[in-house]
Formats: sequence, C-alpha cells, structure tokens
Amino acid sequence: MAGMATLIDMTGKDRPRHPEKEARPDNPIQRKPEWIRVKAPGSVGYAETRAIVRSKNLHTVCEEAGCPNIGECWDKKHATMMIMGDTCTRACAFCNVKTGLPKALDTDEPRNVADAVAEMGLSHVVITSVDRDDLEDGGAQHFAEVVRSIRARSPATTIEILTPDFLRKDGAAEIVIDSRPDVFNHNLETVPRLYLSIRPGARYFHSLRLLEKVKDRDPQMFTKSGIMVGLGETREEVMQVMDDMRSAGVDFITIGQYLQPTRKHAAIDRFVTPDEFKSYETIARAKGFLMVSSSPLTRSSHHAGEDFARLKAARAAKAR
Repeated sequence: MAGMATLIDMTGKDRPRHPEKEARPDNPIQRKPEWIRVKAPGSVGYAETRAIVRSKNLHTVCEEAGCPNIGECWDKKHATMMIMGDTCTRACAFCNVKTGLPKALDTDEPRNVADAVAEMGLSHVVITSVDRDDLEDGGAQHFAEVVRSIRARSPATTIEILTPDFLRKDGAAEIVIDSRPDVFNHNLETVPRLYLSIRPGARYFHSLRLLEKVKDRDPQMFTKSGIMVGLGETREEVMQVMDDMRSAGVDFITIGQYLQPTRKHAAIDRFVTPDEFKSYETIARAKGFLMVSSSPLTRSSHHAGEDFARLKAARAAKAR
C-alpha cells in the first residue's frame, strides 16, 4: 500500500481569507535560516499525488497551511485529509486555514473519503478537520462516521485522527474516541501563557483533559500531541508542557518551528536552532514518551505512517 492523504474546498475566493485579521498591524516576515529551507516541490511523485488529489476533488491541509514538507510527503504519496469543509470557526493567530461561517456538512463525505483512501491504496491515513463550533456536537458524529467508513472499506488501513478540542460540546469527545482510530492526536500548540494571544478560542487545560479522556476511555489507544516553538515560550515552559502531557498519558510528542504564514499572523519570536530541538528530544525521551519528533520541520502528520510503526514497536519493547 502506498501512503497517506487532507480535504478542503477552495470556494469563496472573493472574500478575505482571514477577515478577522485584516485590521491588525503587519508583522514583518523574517528570512528563514539555512536549516529550515526546503526545495520547491517538482518531482514526478509530487505531480502524481497532485493529480490524484485534483481528480478526486480533494484539497489538502498541506497546501492550505503552506506546509514546508509538501514536496517530500507528496513525492511519497503521503498527504493529510481535512474534513467538514475549508472554513474554520476559530481565528487562531498561527493558522492559515480560512475563517468564517462554514457551509453545511456534506453527508456524502464519509463515503467519498473512504473511496479515496481505497483507490489511493493508503496504508495509513491522517484525518483532521476545521473547528466547527457552529455544530451542536462540533462535528463529532461526522468525524466518527468518516473513521467507520474507512474501516469498512479499507480494514487494513491504520487511521490517525487530529481533532479539534470540542470545547463546550458535552459527549462529543466520547463519540470520536468510540470510533476506534489507531492514533488520537490533539495538539496543545503552545504553552499556557501564550494561549490568549495565539489560541484565543481554546483553553489549555480543556485540551489537556481531552487527551487524558482518551486514555481513560481506551487505555490501549495511542495518543499524540504537539507544540510549536519560536513564539516566545521559555525552555522551562516547554518542559512543563511535556510534564503535563505525560501526566495525561500522551505517548507521542511532536515539536516543530512556528512559521509565520502572512504579515497578519503572529510574529516569529525567534528561530530555534537544530541543537535546541535535539535537546528537547533528549529531555522528552527521558520523561518517558514512547515517541518524540523534534526538529525545525517537524509537523503533526509528517512521517505519520512510519512513526506509527515505530510507536507500536516502542510499546511492544517497553512491555517486554
């Protein structure tokens, strides 16, 4: 089986992508250091993946978020599926996904996603979504239906989900957990002190509790969470987040460099060096995470299929 996939619809191009940010002052975009530059995509594999995505009328987070790893991942026919539309009800200061009032859910989407996974021959698929605060359950039932549809159509495919926080949506998290994905990922994104400016629609301890709830309900389910650095956090704050994640039973931590999408987004405080990322990796492993990915270009879904295999192996080795 080939690899992995992320859905979005590119409509509404006549309106600002981030209307809530239009009045904000511009933040200069810093020149990237040598260690964070990547080649422009253009390989045969990239072109083939792009053709598959277009032919299925899928759109990707890889493109929407301007991921620096798109050339590498698409060359291997890896991508990340975004469901429930292309418009988010939140307005996080770091994110480049369009904000506004989303359209109604597409009831055919679970089947269409499952068909795409089967036709692309994916061995591991990552499913994520926009926040849907407009829905009574935050889209939890729809999320679960997508997971179950993939299971029914491609039982050998392993499924990783990267979910919203389902804030103020009682019972929503349980619906998604009970759909039995192989990996449940929810990113804390940054340290608690920066939530008001970076992730204003979310609550740090609610997100932490969501990850803990997964383990309470299904102790065997792998959990994963990630943060960005370079936003003004301190080393001590990052280590405290690691401790909080471990207290919630998180198995896999990802740490990557924040990259500013536009002048209207949060400014980069600094570029964290590769040696510092290596140090964070050493500390995280010492704290007991089964898996750690810490590098300037680390992203939540980067190498997800390979990492899932390593995650299973690490748990098996620990159990011996």
